[in-house]
Amino acid sequence: MGKILVVEDNDVLRMSVVQALVENSHNVSEVSDGEEATERLQEESYDVVLTDMRMPKKSGLEVLRFAKQVNELTVVIMMTAFGTIESAVEAMKNGAYDYIQKPFELEELEVKINRALEHRRDSGVLQILRSQSNVLLEHNDIVGTSPQIKKILEIIKKIAKSNASILITGETGTGKELIASLVHYNSLRAKQSFVKVNCAALQENLLESELFGHEKGAFTSADRQRIGRFEQANFGTLFLDEIGDMSPSTQAKVLRVLQEQEFERLGGMKTIKVDVRIIAATNKNLKEAITSHRFREDLYYRLNTVSIEMPALRERKEDVLPLANFFVKKYGDELKKNLVGFSPQAAKYLTRHNWPGNIRELQNTIERAVLMAESNVIEAEDLSLNSTSADSSYADAVKIKIPPGGIKLDDLERDTILEALKMSNWIQKDAAELLGVSRRVLNYKVKIHNITHERWRRK
Repeated sequence: MGKILVVEDNDVLRMSVVQALVENSHNVSEVSDGEEATERLQEESYDVVLTDMRMPKKSGLEVLRFAKQVNELTVVIMMTAFGTIESAVEAMKNGAYDYIQKPFELEELEVKINRALEHRRDSGVLQILRSQSNVLLEHNDIVGTSPQIKKILEIIKKIAKSNASILITGETGTGKELIASLVHYNSLRAKQSFVKVNCAALQENLLESELFGHEKGAFTSADRQRIGRFEQANFGTLFLDEIGDMSPSTQAKVLRVLQEQEFERLGGMKTIKVDVRIIAATNKNLKEAITSHRFREDLYYRLNTVSIEMPALRERKEDVLPLANFFVKKYGDELKKNLVGFSPQAAKYLTRHNWPGNIRELQNTIERAVLMAESNVIEAEDLSLNSTSADSSYADAVKIKIPPGGIKLDDLERDTILEALKMSNWIQKDAAELLGVSRRVLNYKVKIHNITHERWRRK
């Protein structure tokens, strides 16, 4: 659900749009001209402004500029009549998030509204992170203090202001899109568009239309001209998510844009020049895909000027509680609940859980826990992560298979102790409890196996 302002001088169209948005549970306000829109924007804050391009008193472009001046996080979608596509492109260059051409289906509008609200939420997270320090990258102030995250932030600090293509790899839910956003909003292109495309969500022909646009009549259902994402991202950044799912044919066309910085819309003859920075992401092993001829090697090297590998959440357990507290504040504020954190048992379950779904799973778990919490502290039962599930996931992770050549018992013991310490965020008392030994015994084992951790050295 979002707070939306509809600006349209056609009463019939405005009323139908407002009714459709209200039926989809949005909080909607409406005005009939640009001047009234700017007055509303001074009085209230909106997530999305849906405005016509041509209106009396003030134009849609004037509404756009005023909305971004009042609140840079407000997302603006332009409604354009047939024959005003060039004006829509101009609006995109001035900060509009998207446009929709009249006449349009209300279902198409709802898709664009949902995308805009998702973009607004992502931008809001980044603003929270920025507010924690004057310059985000100088202070490395992002949720998480693990060595892996610090290393990633150091890389971003070095490359953000360049035009280098970036390939972000990692499991689903590890935060690849947030890192891409972080790069864009700390780059020289920060005031231009950050456009996102999920390559796995669309069939080949639809993806090509999404990326490059099409002319009217290019295919059976192309009843109007469409501006593609490359064109929308001109002078900004294009984020190609799940690029490992892109077909070889589309890969070849994307490679050409990267090499020549130009393309043609589907069904068009006019060559369009663009200046776009590409950030791509995938959860697939692209080197294996190259070997099996499912991904072009030349495109891989074009994308992989700089590579960033996102670690799984189970590999940076020290970040679990800071991330969990971040989500507690986020959802607590939304639900007007004054929550102060987790009970000791709940915190223990959070750090012991293996998080196969990574940050996305943690976020959903905390959202549900905030809803279920009956006091100002989240208890273990609020998490729906009982000790049985935590123990079974751990047991599955350390099943022992002795190889034909045998195995050293000392090595097995050392690996088991290390695994318990990682699960316990390197707190020896909790690791001892996991292993069913006293803290004194574990401390002795740690010494004889020469196990160290930087946190212990600081102490």
